[in-house]
Amino acid sequence: MAKNDVKIKELEGLIANSQYNKRTQKAIGLYKAQLAKLKDKEESRSSSSKKGGGYSVRKTGDGTVVLLGFPSVGKSTLLNSVTDADSEVGDYEFTTLTVIPGILEYNHAKIQILDVPGIVTGAASGRGRGTEVFSVLRNSDLIILLIDVNHPEQHRILLKEVYESGIRINQRRPDVKIKKTMKDGIKINKTVRLPKLDYETITAVLREFKIVNADVVIRTNITVDEFIDCIKDNKKYVPAITVLNKIDTVSAERAKKVAKELNADILVSGKAKKSLKKLKKIIFDKLNLIRIYMKEPGKEADTNVPLIIFRDSSIRDVCSKLHKDFVKKFKYSKVWGKSAKFPGQKQGLKHVLKDNDILEIHLT
Repeated sequence: MAKNDVKIKELEGLIANSQYNKRTQKAIGLYKAQLAKLKDKEESRSSSSKKGGGYSVRKTGDGTVVLLGFPSVGKSTLLNSVTDADSEVGDYEFTTLTVIPGILEYNHAKIQILDVPGIVTGAASGRGRGTEVFSVLRNSDLIILLIDVNHPEQHRILLKEVYESGIRINQRRPDVKIKKTMKDGIKINKTVRLPKLDYETITAVLREFKIVNADVVIRTNITVDEFIDCIKDNKKYVPAITVLNKIDTVSAERAKKVAKELNADILVSGKAKKSLKKLKKIIFDKLNLIRIYMKEPGKEADTNVPLIIFRDSSIRDVCSKLHKDFVKKFKYSKVWGKSAKFPGQKQGLKHVLKDNDILEIHLT
């Protein structure tokens, strides 16, 4: 076992066996900071030892969703059932050896669904095709954790592997700003109570990362793990849903019991095509997509075919989606709908649109 691996195991043991309280808070924080640095080194070493940086996948459509699960969990079958894809299906492991794309059409949206190779325990450390799979996940807009109802233990393992890969599901980056300075040590300004993170722990963790002068502003209650994430600032925050598959292979009572244990979002059967309409709606809603309608000057708005964009998108985002030159040639726009104070209000590129708005763009 390599020296780093031994140290990682040692630190994990210290963290697991330490009882958290005010007296141990600083020590545990340091253990976690040291562990994070070691794992970064291992990840960097693992990535550099592999040729290429992952699968080459061109993002298309109005959002990208990745099906993540163990081999033989039914990803290919589900993909074929909800999209136009034709992914190879088999009753044996590792059927999918590359990324298979498909397009789900729902509520005028065209959503790209990607079937990636099944992962195994240790995938976050590069085992199997873990490095390549997680590179696809980091660029996705939604992750589907697909779990075989007969193997609920897969859920816990998937969550661990996703976390270890540097992806934070169903979380937002904490409102923490760390600005390095030239002198005056570490200054901390917080607007909330931090019951699990005191001044000594914050400064000790920062110094572990070679930060001795900095202005730190914390606006959300966070743990030391979340604070370390903010220091490293290399995590991806991606929404996810848990889908329990193959419910046609167990009793209804068993399926409900497992779903409750895992807090699953939906129970489906890709093979028997059960609950697929409901799954499509959940995917659309979780992607946080909205519809806006485009209007040409002097004409009525096209209310038959909306433009699909992410919630909280600005007019700049719409221009970028429509054509690469629209931002450069933008003059002004007019907006009708919930985001406008009055019909036809003039707005600039920074204006944030709302669902069912009507937008008229004027170019130079």
